[in-house]
Amino acid sequence: MPRAPRERSPNHRLREMIAAGGLSYDTVARAVVRVAAENGEFLRTNRSAVAHWVAGTAPGERTAAYLAEALSRRTGRPVTPGQIGLAESPDPLPSGAGPVAEAAALARADIDNRGFLAVAVYTVAGASLPLGYDHEPVARLLRARDGQARAGPAEVAVVRQVTRAFGAADEVLGGGHGLSAVAAYLADTAVPLLTARFASDDARREAFGAAAELAWLLGWKHHDLGQEGAAQAYYRAGFQLAAESDPHGHAAWMTRALGHQALAAGHRRQARDLAAAALASADGHADGATQALLHVTHARTLAALGERQDAARALLAAEDTLTRDTRPQADYSLLAGPAAGTFASHTARALTEARDHVGAEARHRAAFTSWDPAAFPRVHLLTWTDLGDILAAQARADEAVAAWSRALDMADQIASARSRAALASVRGPLSAYRRRGVPGANGLEQRMRHAGAW
Repeated sequence: MPRAPRERSPNHRLREMIAAGGLSYDTVARAVVRVAAENGEFLRTNRSAVAHWVAGTAPGERTAAYLAEALSRRTGRPVTPGQIGLAESPDPLPSGAGPVAEAAALARADIDNRGFLAVAVYTVAGASLPLGYDHEPVARLLRARDGQARAGPAEVAVVRQVTRAFGAADEVLGGGHGLSAVAAYLADTAVPLLTARFASDDARREAFGAAAELAWLLGWKHHDLGQEGAAQAYYRAGFQLAAESDPHGHAAWMTRALGHQALAAGHRRQARDLAAAALASADGHADGATQALLHVTHARTLAALGERQDAARALLAAEDTLTRDTRPQADYSLLAGPAAGTFASHTARALTEARDHVGAEARHRAAFTSWDPAAFPRVHLLTWTDLGDILAAQARADEAVAAWSRALDMADQIASARSRAALASVRGPLSAYRRRGVPGANGLEQRMRHAGAW
């Protein structure tokens, strides 16, 4: 006789947590969909799926991580899959061993198990690290662990040269180019350098600063690939390393990276808090270009919250700082690109958030003159896409189609999820333009399909 199918056991832990939070299955489903979207995945989770999970059907491993993060946000405390009756998966993100060991383990995970690290989930709690971080106890512990090898300016200079070289390649070929090589260099060369004996505290700080820049680059590369959990892990590691180098300016710059990521994920208030914390930390401790870019980030978060007057004041403060303080720009912020170009691009995005389309258009056009198209084709692609969106918002359809066409012209050879997402975002308006008979829309739509943009 055939055996009767084994009955599933209801997931009482999940049901109790949902009930304790006063949540409906619809609310849980929407929260899971949002977390998945932040991590680059489109889910169709609905109340029926949540009911099946409560009844005992386990979601996939990655969906389980999304569910745990969604409940963490709703309940205001950390929730793991195990706490809601689901299988715990090994954590791809090392923690608790101190910034040097964590950076090494993170980079090693990137080399040995890229796919495992790529599924790391972006978390709201993870972005808050700079808001309550005290680097002094960590610094005392790290100083007590100096090794026997000696290191000096030459070794630090080589780390910075490698970072600049791979950063330049990233701009041309996209975040997927050389990722394993950069991770290996961080794990095998830059991190071991941090345990060496240094001739002075200044030399030690320079070494930590160089390692933090490399960690930032790895975060940026993962961000460009749409792997936000891994990017967040590197930004957090970079922040902690930067705090050992310069707890004011450099640490503020890494706080800015986490703030930008929070803004992109739609966590506007957290992004504003991080931007404000970065500004306060860097005040009087960073050059004018760096501080100006921090002001622009603050302006973007304020505009995203609808606080347009405060955003306008922040942009004025940015311009004043940029023109008044002409000290050389710090290496760590220069990695993001030339100050003039970065300033123009991010000011344009702040004005877009404030719905000042005319101002945003002017800033995007100004940005083109500051970004060398040969050295920064990805920036030009994204700027042309953004400019097309701004033109479309002004009902200038012909010009929008022309701008999007320029963006597609630059798409070859760039392994960038951000670039693909930017091109994919014009599908709706471009299809509408084709139906209206806007000149060039039909041809561009066909080119987009042929290029695999959709």
